Amino acid sequence: MSKVKKIEGTVEAWESGALGSDERYAKLSELDVSHVQEAAGLKTISIRVQPDLLEELKLIAGLHGLGYQPLIKQILRRFVDAELKMLLVEAYKRNKQHQEEQRHQENPDDPIANCA
Repeated sequence: MSKVKKIEGTVEAWESGALGSDERYAKLSELDVSHVQEAAGLKTISIRVQPDLLEELKLIAGLHGLGYQPLIKQILRRFVDAELKMLLVEAYKRNKQHQEEQRHQENPDDPIANCA
């Protein structure tokens, strides 16, 4: 019986493919991808973008150590958060202005109501 050389289970061994890449020990997963996406709270979408934009996204993502799809998710999250914040601030200002106008209409002779 020949003795098989054991490879130390380090991160480098996994990353280099010394461990985990032998097809004799691999088995096809029967996991449905949609279940994984659902559990992660993700939904698959398809968008069309200009080729140069995609290449630039890939470049930026690579510089940050990301894939371009996680970068796009971050970009979309940042945009949505900023847009919602801006809309809430605008709604707050409109509401405040409306309240001040109402106070002025209800008390036209009140100097405090007329200060705004």
